[in-house]
Amino acid sequence: MAGMRVPLWLKIGWSVWVLVWAPLYWRQYGTQNFLYFCDLGNVLIAVGLWLESPLIFSWQAAGLLFFQTLYTVDLAGAVLTGRHFIGGSEFMFDAGIPLPVRLLSLFHVVTPPLLLWGVWKLGYDPSGWKCQTLMTWVVVPVCYWWRPQFDVNWARGPFFHEQHVAPGLVYLAAYLILVPLLVYWPTHVGLRRWAEWFRG
Repeated sequence: MAGMRVPLWLKIGWSVWVLVWAPLYWRQYGTQNFLYFCDLGNVLIAVGLWLESPLIFSWQAAGLLFFQTLYTVDLAGAVLTGRHFIGGSEFMFDAGIPLPVRLLSLFHVVTPPLLLWGVWKLGYDPSGWKCQTLMTWVVVPVCYWWRPQFDVNWARGPFFHEQHVAPGLVYLAAYLILVPLLVYWPTHVGLRRWAEWFRG
């Protein structure tokens, strides 16, 4: 207990939250919803908390920080102005979705500071962005072919709408190349500097 770097209350609290969140999300959205990187991240973060793993926190930070931050900005903008400047948080205002489910979705707002705290506390593993890239190469093709109507992880097109600008497989290939290069790699560079700043 004395040697733990992550407080026990945080480990237990996040784990209990996941046990409440998962069945409610399953009932509301179905199995395919758990292929979203943010939802996979909830489980991986729980594992990372218990293992106190720099790799898992670095991996999830590389994959989630950018998109979760955009979500938070869009949600804050909608709350303050009534407009979605980016998109992606519209479901939070959908009265057809039960309020408890929407409240549980606020994990998107909590995740970025938690990941940054974890990298600060546990250290940064530069292999994290590579793990996220490998997961993307596995998960996104599954999302492309399995229940494509849900457009999980935007495997068929941005913002949950299938795109028709390019052939589907061309879009998929571009996704698998460009997202790691334009999102995961720059996030990796930023996280490495974040960790170095605290060490320095």
